[in-house]
Amino acid sequence: MLFGSSGIRRRYDRSLVELAAHVGSAVARAAHRVVLARDTRTTGPLLAESFIAGVLAAGGDVRYGGIAPTPTVAYGVRSADAGCMITASHNPEPYNGLKLLNPDGSSFTLRQQALTESLVGEPFWSDWTRQGSVAETDLIPAHIEGICASIDPGEGQTMVVDCGNGAGSVITPRLLSGAGIRAYCINCNVAGTFARPSEPLEANLPYIGGMVRSTGAGGALIHDGDADRFMAFDGRGRYISGDHLMILFATYLGAKRVVTTVDASMAIEEVAEVARTPVGDSYVSEKLISWGDFGGEPSGSWMFPGHSLCPDGIYAAALFCRICKEWDVADVIDGLPRYPIFRTSLPCDTPADVLTRLGAEVPTDGIRLADEDGWCLIRASGTEPKVRITAEGRTVAAAKAMEERGRQALSRALPL
Repeated sequence: MLFGSSGIRRRYDRSLVELAAHVGSAVARAAHRVVLARDTRTTGPLLAESFIAGVLAAGGDVRYGGIAPTPTVAYGVRSADAGCMITASHNPEPYNGLKLLNPDGSSFTLRQQALTESLVGEPFWSDWTRQGSVAETDLIPAHIEGICASIDPGEGQTMVVDCGNGAGSVITPRLLSGAGIRAYCINCNVAGTFARPSEPLEANLPYIGGMVRSTGAGGALIHDGDADRFMAFDGRGRYISGDHLMILFATYLGAKRVVTTVDASMAIEEVAEVARTPVGDSYVSEKLISWGDFGGEPSGSWMFPGHSLCPDGIYAAALFCRICKEWDVADVIDGLPRYPIFRTSLPCDTPADVLTRLGAEVPTDGIRLADEDGWCLIRASGTEPKVRITAEGRTVAAAKAMEERGRQALSRALPL
C-alpha cells in the first residue's frame, strides 16, 4: 500500500528517492502544471529534485517554491493542476515523504491515490523534444495576503511562537510581524534537525507555559514540521487540547456543521452537527467537498473550506490570534464541555497485521468499541510503526474501563 492516512511517508532510503521520480511521472500524466515545495529536512532537496525529474521527463512543468509549508503549497496550487509537498510532517527526521494536493487544497482522493499508485509502476517518459520545465517561485507572499484578506490577526498583541525548526519558520513570524503582533520566537530557525519532537503534543512542549507567563503573552502558537498542524496555549500558559481547540474554532466561526474524525471527543457534538470520518486529513477534506462549514482533527489539523481544503496551520494561527484579541480564551476554554479522554501509542513492528487480526477491514481506520458510557478506538498508525488506542468516557472510570477493554482486545491480537 503506497499511501497512508496522510500521503506517502516512510523512513528515508534509496527506494524513496526512486519512488519520488516515479510519483512525479505519475502526477504529470494528469497534471501538466505542478507546484512543489519541501520542509526543512536534510533529505528534502534530493527528494524534490527526484520528483522534479519525474515531472519533467513526463513533459510537465514545475513551479518550485523551495522551503514552504504544506498549506502554502496548497494555496499556490489554485493556479496550477496539482501540488506536491516533500515532507514527513510531524514524524522524526529519518522519515520523509510526499503529499499530493488538488487545486482546491484537498489531498488526493482515494480514487486519485489508486490511479497514481497504478501509474507509479509504469513511469511515462517523453522524448527529448517534449521535456518539461522548472521555474523557482516564492509561494509565501500570496499565502500571507490570502490569509490577511480573510482575517485581521489583531495588532498590539504578544505571542510566543514555536515552529519546531520546520517550514512554518519561513512564514508565521513574518505574518505576525506584518500584522503588528510581537512574537517571542523559539525554534523558528530553519534546520534539518528538530530541537524538539516535531509532533505538537503537550509532552513535547514543557517550556512553553513558562514562556507565556514570563513574557505576558496572550498565548502560544505551535507548529509541526510542515505547519499543516497548529496547536496553542492560552494566556495562562496552559496547553489547549485538540478537542477544545476544535470547539473554540467552531464556536467563534459559528460553524453549524463540523467534519471530524472518529477519534475526536464526543464533546464537539454538543456545539454542532457532526460528520465523522476515518482518521486522516485526506478523509476530512474529501468530506468537506460536499458537506460542512469547518473540519479538523484533534491532532491539530484544521480546515477552513472557504479558504482551502488543506489543513492550514498558518491560517489557524492567525485565527487564534484574532480570537485572543476579542475573547478571554482561558475563560472560554474553562467553560467548554469536556469528557475524560486517554490517547496512547504503543510501538508495534506490524501494526497493520495486528489490526487485521482484530478484524479491521482497513487497519488505519481501525475498530471502534462503544457503549452508552464511552468508546474506544484501536487503529494502526498510518505514519509510524505504532498502534494507537483512544478511549473516552462520561466519567474517568468509564474512560479507563474502555481503554482497558481496548488493551485486552489488542493483547489477544499481538504476536506471541
